[in-house]
Amino acid sequence: MDTVTGAVTHDPPPPAGGRQGGPLIVTEDTELLDDLLRLCAAAGATPEVHHGVPERRGSWEAAPLVLVGDDAARRVRGAARRRGVVLIGRDQDDSGVWRRAVEIGAEHVLMLPDGEQWLVDRIADVAEGVGRPALTVGVIGGRGGAGASTLACALAVTSAREGLRTLLVDADPLGGGLDVLLGGETAEGLRWPAFASSRGRVGGGALEESLPELHSLRVLSWDRGDRIAVPPQAVRAVLAAARRRGGTVVVDLPRRIDDGVAEVLGQLDVGVLVVPAELRAVAAAGRVASAVGMVLRDLRVAVRGPYPPGLDDREVARLLGLPLVGEVPVEPGLLRPDGGTAPPGARPRGALARFCKDFWERALVEAGAA
Repeated sequence: MDTVTGAVTHDPPPPAGGRQGGPLIVTEDTELLDDLLRLCAAAGATPEVHHGVPERRGSWEAAPLVLVGDDAARRVRGAARRRGVVLIGRDQDDSGVWRRAVEIGAEHVLMLPDGEQWLVDRIADVAEGVGRPALTVGVIGGRGGAGASTLACALAVTSAREGLRTLLVDADPLGGGLDVLLGGETAEGLRWPAFASSRGRVGGGALEESLPELHSLRVLSWDRGDRIAVPPQAVRAVLAAARRRGGTVVVDLPRRIDDGVAEVLGQLDVGVLVVPAELRAVAAAGRVASAVGMVLRDLRVAVRGPYPPGLDDREVARLLGLPLVGEVPVEPGLLRPDGGTAPPGARPRGALARFCKDFWERALVEAGAA
């Protein structure tokens, strides 16, 4: 909820190091305090506990999150207005809790036990020092062989080269593995099957450190085993953890839409549909766009040449009714003479790298404006 109209609110100051402290708890309700301490422990955070506004100067203002028990609302009424205050109660039928929330400038009213998972996630976010979530881009082919995986890899390689924290996610278990395309199939680190039993929250830092690092980016790919699916709740937890780390996340999507892919689509900021300039490919891409568009609002098209007579990238975009990203250039020389592979977009002055750099510049500006 919003704070009182006309009140001046302040964001807590940024942490001196990379990791913030735990939340500030204000309550005299011992039962509520036990619950909040339990939730803080589940989120890996150590809280500071007071019965009222802390006497130590700056403690109220500096806490990344303030959890006020409903019993303490009257005692914090005169405290400085700030963001990140949550009023917590237990009585679902108490309509007066909203008035008390307005009086203390709370942003949220939370009732336990129903709101426990939301609160654990919020506490863990501030404990991890979470800022702006990662700009998350999904790439999907309009038909088989459209070059979606190549573009996804090139976008990730370019993002990492620009100094952004970057994670490349392979959401297509039948695609052969993006680690192979990046030349890192033997690199140490976890693959998707290791996360199949994940439930609830996955730590962003732990996820990042567990994955293979290739070409200055982290890669979550499939192994060469028999598992070809991960439960949707595990997909949701892993991708949410990846986004909390900030930077960029690039997802290579399959053309089929199952429950796991729907979870990914729900967390994307932008989708890029890669379509070869062929009438049959455009027809196939139209069906893919219809399915994806049921979940993803911002879907755009990137077109691959060569073009037959009467067809160009703008006409393909018009036929699909989608905004045009541009023409994806074909980059020769991805195969090295020694039999290995140079990752797509590896040559900074290559046409594909320039295309990807332009894409990120526009997308990051749009994300900042939003």
